[in-house]
Amino acid sequence: MELKAFNIAFAGLKQGKHEFKFELDNAFFESFGYEDFNSANVIVDVELDKRSTLMDLVMEGSGSVNVNCDVTDEPFDMPIDASMDIVVKFGDSFNDENEDLLILPHGDYQMNVAQYLYEMIVLSIPYKKTHPGIEDGTLQSDVLDKLEELKPSGSDETEDDIEMDPRWEALKNLKTDNNK
Repeated sequence: MELKAFNIAFAGLKQGKHEFKFELDNAFFESFGYEDFNSANVIVDVELDKRSTLMDLVMEGSGSVNVNCDVTDEPFDMPIDASMDIVVKFGDSFNDENEDLLILPHGDYQMNVAQYLYEMIVLSIPYKKTHPGIEDGTLQSDVLDKLEELKPSGSDETEDDIEMDPRWEALKNLKTDNNK
């Protein structure tokens, strides 16, 4: 995929706020080697506030990505709501070591925001992806049935009925002795 479509030419823009819109699909993420999405449909609105010595980039993405549940492996659409702010300054050389500050060399006339859009969306995905049907109990799945079947059987013993190892009981007494 050509990432030139994500260039923002700021040299000819007047000072003030300028709006840009980018549509991110699965091909966009695959161009970065990221193949965890079955499909993606994310719209990112970018507001560029150009000033005399610096620029502010405010990026807000919304939409959904289709991912597989980490528990059942069932595909589902996960809503995306992500944002990122970057301050762009000009200096002697390119520097993007700080995640909130981008330094472009004097004389640059455009910047490519593809990497920032990619990071913003990918980092907004939770580490554990759980199908919403698991949480509300509406998902019917062979995997869930098997997990329920293999679940350890609950006993009727309460915590007080279980005999405690005497070593832990001694430690418990030490803790209460210190509080006196």
